[in-house]
Amino acid sequence: MTMTTSARADGPSGGPAATTGHLVETDDLTKRYGGRITAVDRVSLSVRRGEVYGFLGPNGAGKTTTLRMLLGLVRPTSGTATVLGEPPGHPETLARVGALVETPGFYPYLSGRDNLRVLARHAGVASKRVDAALERVDLSGRAGDRYATYSLGMKQRLGVAATLLKDPELLVLDEPTNGLDPAGMRDMRALIRELGSSGHTVLLSSHLLGEVQQLCDRVGVISHGRLIAESTVDDLRGQAGLLVRAEPLELAREHAGRLLGADQVTAVDGTLRLRVAPAEAGRVNHALVSAGVVVSELRPLERTLEEVFLEMTGDLEEDR
Repeated sequence: MTMTTSARADGPSGGPAATTGHLVETDDLTKRYGGRITAVDRVSLSVRRGEVYGFLGPNGAGKTTTLRMLLGLVRPTSGTATVLGEPPGHPETLARVGALVETPGFYPYLSGRDNLRVLARHAGVASKRVDAALERVDLSGRAGDRYATYSLGMKQRLGVAATLLKDPELLVLDEPTNGLDPAGMRDMRALIRELGSSGHTVLLSSHLLGEVQQLCDRVGVISHGRLIAESTVDDLRGQAGLLVRAEPLELAREHAGRLLGADQVTAVDGTLRLRVAPAEAGRVNHALVSAGVVVSELRPLERTLEEVFLEMTGDLEEDR
């Protein structure tokens, strides 16, 4: 579904969101269906002006339901949310939000350009913005072709073009690379990077850890409806360390433990992972060699976001 509104966007507002620097804030936002299903459970998050915020979690974690509440499409059971300083679904703020939630919906026998013209008239947007949006997503060359002839990647790009018609302050993109082939994923990620670097605030939901790690300034991690972490990617990944491959391994582990503390040394797949700054590599190597350990590999090691997520939840498998 492509989210559009009939209100006109004439530029940034000086409302509460402009004062706080947070375009989106939620407090204990909750959505229950019946008495047994809790899709979103007391989620409190904030999206700052000018950042690309990654809403990360496995399929079914509650990401789309949260986004639909933020857009006023679903009423929360409890808790509160503000978007650009107003309650979700407020006409004035919807005019400053572009959203692509779930599958883009367009008229199959109209061209890409004519589909956007329909949306532009509905939103009260000048027609000149249609071609600007098509150029932004690199669809100008196929703008006159029927939507039914578009590849999945082109359909996704047209959906993003629709969100750009109003030149919104906030872009909400729900799994924008879902179903795309590797080339399509690459192109979509490049587009999101460009949007984020050109002054837009982007709220991006994804179940792909590598995608969030590449694109996002901050991350909110959701699992089983609950927000379990919110921080920068670097902070979530934590302190860099060292990987050591050595023989005999147990002797290396013993001496590394004496040097750094036993709780800073972990054996993983025939190697040692040391929680120590990479600048300490020389000191570690000297200590191990002096103890009669043969060191065959010693290099900096940074935890990936995937390792952090699995550590926190244990239930996410990234598409490979």
